[in-house]
Amino acid sequence: MFRQFSLPLARPLETARGTIDERRGFIFARNGGVGEATPLPDWTEPLDACERALEAADDADNWDDALAACEDAPAARHAVSLAKLDAEARDKGVSLTRSLADDPVESVPVNATVGDGSIEATAAEARAAVERGFETVKLKVGARSVEADTERLRAVNDETDATLRADANSAWTREQARKAFDAFADFDIEYVEQPLPAEDLAGHADLRGGETDVALDESLTEHALADALDAADYVVLKPMALGGVDRALDAARAARDAGVEPVVTTTVDAVVARTAAVHLAAAIPDVPACGLATADRLADDLAADPALVEDGRIRVPEAPGHGVSIDLAEVNADA
Repeated sequence: MFRQFSLPLARPLETARGTIDERRGFIFARNGGVGEATPLPDWTEPLDACERALEAADDADNWDDALAACEDAPAARHAVSLAKLDAEARDKGVSLTRSLADDPVESVPVNATVGDGSIEATAAEARAAVERGFETVKLKVGARSVEADTERLRAVNDETDATLRADANSAWTREQARKAFDAFADFDIEYVEQPLPAEDLAGHADLRGGETDVALDESLTEHALADALDAADYVVLKPMALGGVDRALDAARAARDAGVEPVVTTTVDAVVARTAAVHLAAAIPDVPACGLATADRLADDLAADPALVEDGRIRVPEAPGHGVSIDLAEVNADA
């Protein structure tokens, strides 16, 4: 069975297709397992295509046919594959992460995200994050001039001891990106995420080799993983966009084999998918800080969160399966 839901955002989400003020998706349940499909424009299939795929999966006689029905719909496949993994782990009496890896960690580090703001507001928000225990802080850049963003990074670098990341969300031209990378070399920046448009792999490759590494995010939806790995030092893996936790884990292993570091994040998902991403991150040895501290982006959720952030880390739920207890009868079927 599957049921539709709608969750309001705590604050609007800006995308290339406009502003989103709610996250709409589906909970898929089969054989005791529960998965989530929460499509996002520019990352996955549209909501209606996701629903059609889940309808076909729900009618399928077995897991293989259910997964095949979602092959062209990554968010739908995420839900079905997660339900399968959840059911299998519950049957074994083990947590999802212990079904994914032989020796997973008990908790994963996560980064705080600081949005665009003045120098003073940026520094204050970063200081507050460090005081809450975050050791890695990601700043949104690209909405202002390179000079202004450089001063924002300088302020955070001077006032905290956090590891810094910058996320440009494809905002820069090659010339602007080179200028930014040169300026950011004065600070200890772990990486700049998606400095150029998603299609420009050659431009990203040209930025590598300096003091600051390159992370690719949006480019992973535009190119084959193998091609993206040739242009990146880090890849930001979103299980919902990749079609499931299983495929994201395969991508993480492929990245490591290529000498590229994987980072796990979400597409502002609800608690089922978000918790599953925590299990995924815990299955990746020595995973860098991940973008999983996103529960506060939602004003409401589907169930209690079993994977809360504490001192900049998330402890992995130990209950069988993904550990989210959800009452399907309470899911908003009239969304």
